[in-house]
Amino acid sequence: MRKTLLTRQRRRTLRKFLYTVAILIVLFIAGLFVLRIYAEELTEFAMVPRVDFVEQEALEPNAYQDPAMWFSRPGMGAVNDPSRWQPSYAEGTEPAEGVDEETPGFAVFFVHPTSFTENDAWNARLDDELSQDRARVMVRGMASAFNQASEIWVPRYRQATYGAFLTDAPEAGRALDLAYADVSAAFDFFLESIPADEPIVLAGHSQGGYHVVRLLLEKLKGTPLMDRVAVAYPVGMPISIETDLPELGLPACASPGQAGCVASWASFAEPADTTQYLRLYRDTPGLDGNARTGSPILCFNPLTGGIENSAEASSNLGTLVPEDDLSGGELVPGGVPARCDPTTGVLLIGEPPALGPYVLPGNNYHVYDIPLFWKNLQVDVVERVQAWQPNRPS
Repeated sequence: MRKTLLTRQRRRTLRKFLYTVAILIVLFIAGLFVLRIYAEELTEFAMVPRVDFVEQEALEPNAYQDPAMWFSRPGMGAVNDPSRWQPSYAEGTEPAEGVDEETPGFAVFFVHPTSFTENDAWNARLDDELSQDRARVMVRGMASAFNQASEIWVPRYRQATYGAFLTDAPEAGRALDLAYADVSAAFDFFLESIPADEPIVLAGHSQGGYHVVRLLLEKLKGTPLMDRVAVAYPVGMPISIETDLPELGLPACASPGQAGCVASWASFAEPADTTQYLRLYRDTPGLDGNARTGSPILCFNPLTGGIENSAEASSNLGTLVPEDDLSGGELVPGGVPARCDPTTGVLLIGEPPALGPYVLPGNNYHVYDIPLFWKNLQVDVVERVQAWQPNRPS
């Protein structure tokens, strides 16, 4: 298989995709008002590791044969597999119609978001209990939206810390490369383990979306594997329609039931302050090396299955509202609308819904990108796999 190496500029560009998101998340985690005044300087000081990059021991070539290297994979059983969790509808609400029982088999490769925020290391270790526990919670609330798949694979990986997205230091690039190397190795084993004619769904959120983009660029673009991708969801990644999307090798998911496409969105309640979120996006070049200035980000609307459109709350089949301790949640239909802002490309969701304490400054609902549209996403992925079937490669 041909492998295209990302240039240093591309790695820097991908890293800066999440720069602003990391700043906003840290604002919440730190809980210090002064960070709102000197966000960039103090956030970088607080979160960027001040230690040397330590090259962790390379994983064994067969590391991902070990079931313990996966949060989710076939054979774990519904009780032990967080991605197989199925929420119920809130009492007194009307459940939406389920997905087609004739759903064809498909395999999902999901990369979880960053759950490691420490500044004493550039990468999380696999035995770091706190980050691993957080990751399992994220898998339960996000990867579970894909639970109609015949197979869901969610690898554990030595993720880069949040601080790696706040600096251009060489150590940051090495941290992201290490994390991606784990994801890449897991993806190779995933491909070896699924049927050769089964459609593939790539999905991830935040740092997970970053790694999905790298997989598309390095392992799939220009290869026969791309023909097996029913849809890719690098959710939470600001992807420029003009300078980034053409480089990914797949078009945008512009209409319901379209297969072989990319869907991503960034959720903001109103009034939305996207200044910090979009500033560095506009100041850094796209994947093709050109300036992003004036180019809106890709806005996929999960309520319509298309781009640059709007839908009332009645189209929302079920928002996953988490419990206070995040151990579970319930689906509430008809609560959240969505419309794409034609100027910025962010997805506006109306008045701030009460989902919990993790809303970021500027009414940024990044943490809830997938839970906001949990049931619609569950239906969307099945429809795209069904559309892929007639055009499947021989």
